[in-house]
Amino acid sequence: MAAILNEKLQEEFVRRGFSRRNFGRIAAMITAGATLPFYNEPALAQLSKRTAPEDSVFINANENPLGPCKEAREAVARMIEFGGRYRYSEGDRVQTLLSEQEGVKRPYVRIFAGSSGPLHQAVLAFTSPTKPFVTCDPGYEAGERAARSFGADVVRVPLMKDKGYAHDVKKMAAVANAGLIYIANPNNPTGTLTPASDIEWLVANKPAGAIVMIDEAYTHISGAPFHSNLVAQDKDVVILRTFSKIYGMAGLRAGAAIARPDLLDQVSRFSSTMMPITGMAAASASLEAKYLVPERRKIIGDVRENVFEFMEKHNFSYVKSQSNCFMVDVKRDPGTVDMAMAEQKVIIGRVWPSWPTHVRISIGSQDEMNKFKAAFLKVMA
Repeated sequence: MAAILNEKLQEEFVRRGFSRRNFGRIAAMITAGATLPFYNEPALAQLSKRTAPEDSVFINANENPLGPCKEAREAVARMIEFGGRYRYSEGDRVQTLLSEQEGVKRPYVRIFAGSSGPLHQAVLAFTSPTKPFVTCDPGYEAGERAARSFGADVVRVPLMKDKGYAHDVKKMAAVANAGLIYIANPNNPTGTLTPASDIEWLVANKPAGAIVMIDEAYTHISGAPFHSNLVAQDKDVVILRTFSKIYGMAGLRAGAAIARPDLLDQVSRFSSTMMPITGMAAASASLEAKYLVPERRKIIGDVRENVFEFMEKHNFSYVKSQSNCFMVDVKRDPGTVDMAMAEQKVIIGRVWPSWPTHVRISIGSQDEMNKFKAAFLKVMA
């Protein structure tokens, strides 16, 4: 443990309110990184996993059935030839492209294999038993689970039903001595948006010393504003990006954190590794394909609206979303609905404890959602 948590780090963790009894868990988390069981994006997706025939419809993990674009696939194929090389320059290229597109200096962007790593490492860097991780409820669980795993405090703030299930930024800002305030926008699992003005208010009114983390995994899909401008203004903000969603690269692993260099240094000190060169090549090609985001936003949006028309026609209770997932209230034990849908070869998502009769449905292709609609009518009849 001494090699992982040197004396300086141990002293810092003690100052932040940790007991030395926490050091074992902290060391395990640092060693495991984003592969720590059930804390990362792929592992959380497996919470919705069911054994099912391969020809089933899988709308349980917010995946993009379109997969990588043509340019990204070709870039991956070319990169296979160089599989015996580290080619660090591939990650450098993603960093340069992303910084140019986001209007921030190159050192303000750091590349990761997905966004799970920087999320967990930010929890390590900025939270403690006396500096809570603040999140919405229901919300993406990875940060909360990471915080609880090594003894940091967690504060959940319910979404505001009367404001379209937006984050309650005033209550989040009121959490005394907050360490890391996490906002996914659109939110996962609800797919609902928090106005940019609310997020800007939070950044301006948060507790002194707190860091606001804005997870923009689904922002491309919604067309909502990004918040790179807050980073360019040197605010206490860390932005997460992933190529898993609109770019269809969940299995290829590429992501980034965008923040002031001093904040990135605090996040990055808990791990250091090379990036998968196939993922980096696909990420660069995706960023250069200017047509890709608007085209896919329309495809996903059209399918989503078609499903919502179906939900309203049949008077099903659901939460209107701006993302590639939505919550539906089945008004019964969701486990029985899950099993019945699986019998129809349609695999749906998981349940959040605070909304015990809701299940999350991912937006698949039009054909997949047509099969969902047929199966859902049978199961809910």
